[in-house]
Formats: sequence, structure tokens, C-alpha cells
Amino acid sequence: MKKLAALLLVSLLVIAAGCIGGSSQSLSQSSQQSSSSSVQIIKLGALLDLSGPIASDGKKIKNALELAQEDINRYFSENNMNFKVEIYFEDTRTDPKVALEKVQTLDAQGIKVIIGPTSSGELKNMRSYVAAHKIVVISEASTAPPKFIGFASPEEKKYVFRFVPTDLFQSEAIAAELKSKGIKGLVILYRGDAWGKGLHDATIEQIKGDIEIAEDISYPSNPEPTDWSPYISKAEDGINSLLSKYSADQVAVWVIGFDEIATLLSQIPDDSELLSVKWFGSDGNVLSDKIVEEAGDKASKVALFSTQFYAQSDAGKKLIERFKEKFGIEPSEYALIAYDAAWVAALSYAEVLKENGTYDPDLMVEKIKEILSKYSSGELSVSSVTGDIELDEWNDRASGDYAIWAVKDGSWEMVGLWKSSTGEVEWH
Repeated sequence: MKKLAALLLVSLLVIAAGCIGGSSQSLSQSSQQSSSSSVQIIKLGALLDLSGPIASDGKKIKNALELAQEDINRYFSENNMNFKVEIYFEDTRTDPKVALEKVQTLDAQGIKVIIGPTSSGELKNMRSYVAAHKIVVISEASTAPPKFIGFASPEEKKYVFRFVPTDLFQSEAIAAELKSKGIKGLVILYRGDAWGKGLHDATIEQIKGDIEIAEDISYPSNPEPTDWSPYISKAEDGINSLLSKYSADQVAVWVIGFDEIATLLSQIPDDSELLSVKWFGSDGNVLSDKIVEEAGDKASKVALFSTQFYAQSDAGKKLIERFKEKFGIEPSEYALIAYDAAWVAALSYAEVLKENGTYDPDLMVEKIKEILSKYSSGELSVSSVTGDIELDEWNDRASGDYAIWAVKDGSWEMVGLWKSSTGEVEWH
């Protein structure tokens, strides 16, 4: 009986020890989980063109966002803020249909804040879904005026921010550079999407009555032409007509497009009159690697003067050097804007979680406006790389200057600046 009691006692002690050991392991796991769960993950989506007509810019934007993620997480750590940002990249190929599909994919993953898309055509196609699902969007490069992407009022655009000015400003810059160069006659080729039509129409308003338009040629955008000969022929007719009235330095081609301009240029015969006049572009082709790689000689011959929003702070200049050192290329202005967008999105999201406990899209909209002011002024011990960001009633950047780039000796070079304060071009 004593032996049996002893055996029972030993068994109970073993069981108890096992229970205690199990409890200790569970507490350890619980502690680790608690420590891990105390860091709240901020998920941001990014809609980029990584394999389509503006992939050369899309890859630079992706690089800038990778730097932003690294810097933001360091900021959170150094300031004892229990947050971590994760950016999920999606390739839209600048296809409006694909862009909508990618928004739906991100939404299904619980991602409610998106940086991008790059083009206005994409934004137009996803606007209804974004509004219905209260997805907050901060685009770094969509520039078409609101009406061209389907918004009739600021309230309809509540969840859509654009940290770049609309083409109502770029149209002024383009008109000013055309007039500054003494252009009297123009042939236009433009993408027939929301962005191309928006920039085209806004600029026509600026130059009508001052510059003769011999040909106004729209081309499809999805997909872009592979055989440009019909467009080249029509453009040549327009240039020949203008050259019968004006000198070559008073005649120009204005093209509104993306990387497809490289294919267009490469298909123009070497003896074409199209290559005897100046060409002008836009923000859609600035710093395009494809243009200088595939059509550098022809682009150098026609210069391809191209405008892009320009605003760089001291912090921006440092980021540019860091970017070039790491990636070996010059970042576009839109890459810098995307960097700012990531910071504002992450800091605003963190404020929402601190104040509300959980994410709320309407509070997020309020916080973006609050954080944007502090971020722009440097109050948060971090500085905007594109200077002061002020928004208008449509949540679009309210104003800005435009750099003028041109292709010289097979590479892009900044050759001028349009100042919004004066409306004049300063050539370098």
C-alpha cells in the first residue's frame, strides 16, 4: 500500500512538472507573440508600371519606395514607435483594366492605402471601386485635370490624393517653352487616353491663336501602335505644309506619350523632314531610358524638349545622390514624389492607429492633411524631398515649377526651368 502511494505521488509530481514545463513554454511563446504583436504592421500597396510603356520610370519609383520603406522603419525604430511599414508592389503595365484588377487584389489582402497609379487612365478606371471601398490613393504621377478622370466634385475625389500638380500647370509650361523658342507652326501626336487628351486639350487652350496646328494626330494607347508608318506619313504632310510658310526653327513636333516615343523615332526615315525640326515632349517621356537607348541619335537631333514638375529640397538633393550611388541612375521627379507619398501615408496611418486603435479610411483622409502640413514644414524631424506640398480643394498639389529636359549627345540634360511665379522660362 505504501509502495502504491509512493508510486502515485511520483506520478503526480511528474505530471505536475510536465504541466509546469508546458505552462512555462506557453508563457514564453505568449511573451514572444505579445512582443511581436506590439509592433503593428502598416501595409501599403504600390501600383507601378514595371513592364509596360513607362516601365523605365516605374522601376525608378519602385527603387525610391524601397528606400522610403527602409528609412521609415528606421524612423519608427529610433523614435520607439511600434510600427513597421511593408509595401506590396503590383505591376499594372499602365493598363487601366489591369490596374483595377490589382486594386482588387490588394483590397482582398486587406491593403486599404495605395501609392500610385502612375497614369491618369488607370486612375480613371479604378475611381469607382476606390470610392465604393474607401481605399485611399496617393498618386505620384497622375496629372490629368479631375474632369478627365471622371470626377465632378471634390467630394467625389475625397479618397484620391495627387502629390503632383495637374496638367493645367504643365500646359502653361509647355505653351511658354513653345513661345520662348519662337514656334509658329506645330504638328501634334498624342496618346488617346485620359492623360494624353487632358494634357492635349489644356495646352491647346494656351496656344490657340498664337501657333498654327497643321496636324493633330491621336493614336491608340492600349496597346500602342507597333507600325508607326501611317502616323509618320501624316505628320510629315503637316511638317511639309508648315515648312512652306515658316523656317525650320519656327516649326516643331509636339508628342505626348511614354516610352513608345522610342519606337516612333526609330521608325522615322533618316531623311525625313520630321528630323529637321525641333521636337517637344512632356512629363510622360522625361528621363526615359528606352528613348536614349533605342533612339538616342534621333532624339539628340530633335532635342525632345520635355517638361516635368520640379521641386527639390536640400533633403531631396541628398536623396538623389544616395539614389544614384545605389542604383546607378538618376531618379525621376515622380520617384521623389513617391518617396514623399510613402512617408505621408505611413505616418498618417500610424496616427490613425494610435488615435483610433484600428484603421479608419475617413480618419486617414483627415490625418493625411494634418501630417502633410507637418511633414512639409519639417516638424516631424524628417523633411519632404520635394519641398512644400500644399493641396487644392481637389486634393491635388496646388502649384509648382517645371524643369525642361532635352536629349543631348545621347543623354538627358536639364536645360531650363519654367517658373510658375513668373510664367516665364529660364533657359540654362
